[in-house]
Amino acid sequence: MRAACGRTMLPAFMSGAGPTSDERRVMNGSLAVAVLLLVAKVTAAILTGSAAIYSDAAESVTHVLAVAFAAWALRFSHKPSDETHHFGHDKVAYFSAALEGAMISAAAVLIVYQAFTQYLSGSPVEAIETGLWLTAGAAVVNTVLGVSLVRVGKKRHSSLLEANGEHVLADVWTSVGVLAALFLVKWTGHGWWDPLFAALAAAKLLWTGVRLMKKSFAGLMDEADPDVEARLRELLRSECTSRGLSYHNLRHRHSGRTHWVELHLVFPDLESVRQAHEIATEIEARIAAMLEPDGRVITHLEPRSAEHHEEDWEVR
Repeated sequence: MRAACGRTMLPAFMSGAGPTSDERRVMNGSLAVAVLLLVAKVTAAILTGSAAIYSDAAESVTHVLAVAFAAWALRFSHKPSDETHHFGHDKVAYFSAALEGAMISAAAVLIVYQAFTQYLSGSPVEAIETGLWLTAGAAVVNTVLGVSLVRVGKKRHSSLLEANGEHVLADVWTSVGVLAALFLVKWTGHGWWDPLFAALAAAKLLWTGVRLMKKSFAGLMDEADPDVEARLRELLRSECTSRGLSYHNLRHRHSGRTHWVELHLVFPDLESVRQAHEIATEIEARIAAMLEPDGRVITHLEPRSAEHHEEDWEVR
């Protein structure tokens, strides 16, 4: 007779805590900086007529919209599970990252069109010094902000903050391209450097946008992380070997900030359900600790005599 027992490390309907202070701080800072730099870049684009600066400003428009959505998504992702969302709401982080990637890609297409139009028209670049100072200041601010977002995102295992940080750092590369373009226009007197660097910046943005969307789709499709899998199997090998157990049917996924793991633990036939339950609880606790800060573990207990008698719906 199969012995079955399931347990999670927290109740099914988790209370859920809101974003941490450092998450709120960097996200609020990201939104405020995005708005301020948009104003600065639009001003610089109007004053200079530069396609490269226009490309930077166009990217900043999408960035403000994406950050506004990300700020809402950060709060929403921390909502506790409820009667209609038993596994919480943190997968919204993948939607936010996908939206950010899509908007970056759309900005890249718009930039290419603007660069091509300016190249054909041969419009001159004016007020170069003003454009240089405004763009350089934006690059410095975005570098500090982007590094902070990525650092906090990795620390808190937040794909949302990491995606926002990558977007900010992509904006830095756009600004570097603008600076190079303006320097070359000023130094050589040839205006075609401006649309050329605008097109190069667009290529960089498109690469970043596609990469963000690819990562988001992988998360939405519950793609397994090979590094996490290797760590899980190493821990399970150690725990099961020392206890004379075996395991199979390991599954795991990452839903934004929560790692979900389920597996079957195989016990000797004469092991009592109580003893098996206690051992399984210890193993679950070790797995959850490895997947900090937020691990959810479900185990299915079965006797060795039924190990290879899987039901159709349990086979991966």
